[in-house]
Amino acid sequence: MRIAYFDCFSGISGDMVLGALVDAGLDPALLQTELGRLDLPGITTSFKPTQKHAIAATQAEVRCADKPISASEEFHIHLDRPSPLRPPFAAGAKSSASHAHHQLKDILAIIRTSGLDDHVKNTSAKIFQRLAEAEAQVHGMPPEQVHLHEVGAIDAVVDIVGTLVGLQLLNVDVVHASPLRFGTGFVQCAHGRYPVPVPGVLALCKDVPTEQTEIRAELVTPTGAALITTLAKSFGPAPAFRQERVGYGAGRRDLKEIPNLLRVRIGETLHALPQDRAVLVEANIDDMNPEIYGYLFQLLLERGARDVYITPVYMKKGRPGSLLSVLVDEDKLDEITHTLLAETTTIGVRHHQVERRKLERSITTVKTKYGPVRVKICTFENLQRLAPEYEDCAQLARQKNVPIQSVYAAARATLREE
Repeated sequence: MRIAYFDCFSGISGDMVLGALVDAGLDPALLQTELGRLDLPGITTSFKPTQKHAIAATQAEVRCADKPISASEEFHIHLDRPSPLRPPFAAGAKSSASHAHHQLKDILAIIRTSGLDDHVKNTSAKIFQRLAEAEAQVHGMPPEQVHLHEVGAIDAVVDIVGTLVGLQLLNVDVVHASPLRFGTGFVQCAHGRYPVPVPGVLALCKDVPTEQTEIRAELVTPTGAALITTLAKSFGPAPAFRQERVGYGAGRRDLKEIPNLLRVRIGETLHALPQDRAVLVEANIDDMNPEIYGYLFQLLLERGARDVYITPVYMKKGRPGSLLSVLVDEDKLDEITHTLLAETTTIGVRHHQVERRKLERSITTVKTKYGPVRVKICTFENLQRLAPEYEDCAQLARQKNVPIQSVYAAARATLREE
């Protein structure tokens, strides 16, 4: 499996992503040919070599009629003004294109009526929809009524579509990323001065690992946040992979503290196993009635725990006790922590993030002579492991008054025959 790992040590923006992909070997001519399918006359993308802190990199620039589109020339989306489906992006019409007001549906129409690949169309539309939803959350209004100000610029369209096209041309199957690093300070937006990170970026980065720095600059832009939070399968250390290419995309700032660069590393995974992140919650218990554990396990699983188990331990003063471990998704951490504090005798819990690598798995239902049984199928290389669901087997064993092992055997035999 071919992966791209984005190292966001200096944040991320749309033009930095494009620059990094080109620096890693993406052919700019092929990219421009695909971007031409957007049917936006006069819009081109140029790439030039540059350096940040003596590190060679590539800087991307979206141009309209051979002039760069700057932040002051962005067009905005306003749903209270009528607009044509196609903005006047022809050469020489930069001023009207830059300052025209367009609805979100107009941008989606440009993407969906283009000659782009269906995957690029659908994912681009999803990213712009997430941008609208993030701004809607910030301004307290429905997504269809929000004004997409900064993220509505034509360079955002090119950045988003160009990134998806670039990943396809580089044959990237999966995207991973490091935690995102935020700057601090203030930035001028359409509604005035906003704190960095701007509210829209924070809305997009919900449930994403981030780090706050003291760098007084907007390191993560709305377009960059929308791209990486939509595309990345995980945020954290790079998975094990055989690195083939490295690219650096330059931002527009010259930062004193660190180079304003986005690094992408592309290569093949050593083992194409699915992986994800979870939180392991632990509590030491030495003074609770053991009868409670059965009730507690069931309660934790009902409230979203992925796994629950106990390990015998020796605690202080030589007392035997139990280490209660609960594996949960991050969004369930507070609820599970509250349950442990309320339902056990522990006076505190600890937790840390863990990474999991899993076998490919699927669920099928087989018909046995005792009744239907769900079976989990796990695949590793050329091996398959079959695991009938305990609850189904136990229920049928009681109903038919047969040994549970007979139900297990019947489920496995039926699946092999099929």
